[in-house]
Amino acid sequence: MIKAFDLTDLQAEAILNMRLRALRRLEEFEIKGEHKKLTAERKDLKALLKDETLQWGKIADEVQETRKKFGGKTELGRRRTELADAPAEVEHAIEDFVEREPITVLLSEKGWIRAAKGHLDDKAAAELKYKEGDSPRFAVHAQSTDKILVFGTNGRFYTLGCDKLPSARGHGEPIRLMIELGNEQDIVDLAVLKGGRKFLVASDAGRGFIVPEDEVVAQTKNGKQVLNLADKEKAQAFAMVPEGADSIAALSEGRKLLIFPMEQVPEMGRGRGVTLQKSKADQLSDAQAFRLADGLPWANRVIPASELKFWRGERAQAGRMPEKGWPRAKRFKD
Repeated sequence: MIKAFDLTDLQAEAILNMRLRALRRLEEFEIKGEHKKLTAERKDLKALLKDETLQWGKIADEVQETRKKFGGKTELGRRRTELADAPAEVEHAIEDFVEREPITVLLSEKGWIRAAKGHLDDKAAAELKYKEGDSPRFAVHAQSTDKILVFGTNGRFYTLGCDKLPSARGHGEPIRLMIELGNEQDIVDLAVLKGGRKFLVASDAGRGFIVPEDEVVAQTKNGKQVLNLADKEKAQAFAMVPEGADSIAALSEGRKLLIFPMEQVPEMGRGRGVTLQKSKADQLSDAQAFRLADGLPWANRVIPASELKFWRGERAQAGRMPEKGWPRAKRFKD
């Protein structure tokens, strides 16, 4: 700067001193202004401390200022949430907390029940260890959240939760500890509870009926009496009624087969039912509902409708012996 304006050192220093004095003057004015402001504020505060009327006036002013800033119509004061009724309570069943996974429910000949992980085939189920003298009987694919229907020879249905069944790592537990089934009674069959279906049930005396699935669900260990039995009778047949079924097949212990229209069998919630097959010296071995046009499922075979002509009749007849070469099993399912 000295070279640009050809200034001497004395001139340059004089110029700098003039600038600094101006700055100090401005700072002096600012300090005096702040002092004056603080002095006035000090005077107001002293007056406020001495006068209660001024104090309440000050409070009123502050309240008014707060209302202007945070009132209901201002941006800061406007409600951002909505008022509503409390939400409805959500009820959860115990089953909702059970992990859903595939299992196989196994019931042995001596009545020991357990659940194995996964859907085992017949070979894998048979290879599991059983107690000495015991052997496999039923193997039902289900989910851990399902319930199992148990139909006893006493005509009662029982309901078991799959999550309550013991693991297949051991031999399981006697099913009679879980349901009130006497030692003189046995299990006819097992089924997974799904709801909305229909079942055909019948006694060894040949009497039976169709019952809605929802009517057989039991709430206690005592089960639910569905098929009423006379003295010395026992429940013998249990079968799901497939969609579109129109016929009933009844098979006696003496291997007599009778096929008749399903419409001849009533639908009931409980009772003895009607006579399906009648023979003085014979008892019912099994019964099932099926669609005649699809043929008769029997063991591992399906007998075409064209071959069933001579075994078709009316309810309560005795039936006829099967054709040679037909299955010799006394039950329609293996």
